[in-house]
Amino acid sequence: MSRRRTLGTKKKLALLAGAAAVAGGGAFVAANASNAAQTAPGAQTKAAGDSTVCQGLATALGNNLRFIDGQRADPDAQSEARIANREAVVAEIERKQEASGCTAGESAPAPGSAASPQSPPASQPAQTSQPAQAGEQVCTGSTVTLSGEGGAPAASSNQFPLGTTLRVTNLDNDKSTTVTVDSVSGSCALLNDAAFEEVREDGKLLIRRALIEKVG
Repeated sequence: MSRRRTLGTKKKLALLAGAAAVAGGGAFVAANASNAAQTAPGAQTKAAGDSTVCQGLATALGNNLRFIDGQRADPDAQSEARIANREAVVAEIERKQEASGCTAGESAPAPGSAASPQSPPASQPAQTSQPAQAGEQVCTGSTVTLSGEGGAPAASSNQFPLGTTLRVTNLDNDKSTTVTVDSVSGSCALLNDAAFEEVREDGKLLIRRALIEKVG
């Protein structure tokens, strides 16, 4: 009888040890599953992209696409070269959209319009009804973004002829840049990458509160 009780006790101890091991393994699996569940939403958030960056890129893409449409609608001797240049810029903006977690190829319409109007041809920039004087504020309420073009600081415009000097101030950080209009775009003042870098806020590709002045 004594021997039977001893064997029974050993079996009970073995069963208890086995149950503890199984429970520990189950807790380990549950913990790993919980960690995986917590990691997934973070990855999704990163992929979503920053709304301000995405809006700035979409605006830049829309401006360039409208410029290309305008060149095709009313071409001149330089249109083919301009279109090729802007198509390269469009490809670079779409690459930036994808890298930033934005929707690649998403473009914004021109401000104040439901559809994107065609840009005027490069040889005939649109003129304001009353030409602005030097030092006068122009394009009140316009937002400013980048064209995606390289080179020295410069701007493009659909309101001012080539050679016009503009001062663009970001009122959110009080940074300014003075640039010369060297090409035509679908907006009042579209800065190239170098010029935009001089006035941008970190992480933003759109200036919502801009002061644009005609310098000369």
